[in-house]
Amino acid sequence: MTDAAPSATLSRVRLFRGLDGATIDRLERGLRSRRFRRGEVVFHQGDPGDALFIVVTGAIKISLPSETGEEAIIATVRAGDFFGELALLDGAPRSASATALEPSETLVLPRDRFRELVASEPAIRDALFAALAAELRRLTRHVEELHFLDITGRLAARLVRLAEEQGRTQADGSIRLDAPLTPGDLAAMVGCTRQSVNKLLGLFVDDGLLRLEREAIVIVDPVALERTSHR
Repeated sequence: MTDAAPSATLSRVRLFRGLDGATIDRLERGLRSRRFRRGEVVFHQGDPGDALFIVVTGAIKISLPSETGEEAIIATVRAGDFFGELALLDGAPRSASATALEPSETLVLPRDRFRELVASEPAIRDALFAALAAELRRLTRHVEELHFLDITGRLAARLVRLAEEQGRTQADGSIRLDAPLTPGDLAAMVGCTRQSVNKLLGLFVDDGLLRLEREAIVIVDPVALERTSHR
């Protein structure tokens, strides 16, 4: 377990922000902690949906695997995010796989306790509806990009979105992405090959849009990268 108390983590999760202290305390008693190594699978597509996962540290990718071993990454979740809620609502098997992108710790809320909270706490219901609506809008935007943008536009758009969601703005106005994303991960996000992503990243660097560091991608000119996504 991390040094931070579970209640401190729960207070950062939008699903639980409307709960009072007593309810948070009861919720905390029903949680257990699970750690995952880099590359370790949290659950597979088709597994039973028996728990909600809350990210304490690290990063988890949500992906759709193919029979050929390739995958499509549909989301990445980080500290304060939650995942696995869809299967808890309809009782169907997991619709996607979840894998740790780096060493990660999660809090696990069993399905029966989750459903009790949704039934009894209006604040959780409202937050859940809002989260599902936001996810639907994000996936709609992703489908739009896949259909109407070329590979250059899709990669630029995804980097812009990652900057909005996870980036750290630097003093010079650049945005640093410390997320553990490889060219293969980016390829799985935008529907192309790793070789194409490597080539495009090199072109973005040549155009002064990006700087590639060993552990990060730095977006040097966010405005120009945004324009590139709409060319």
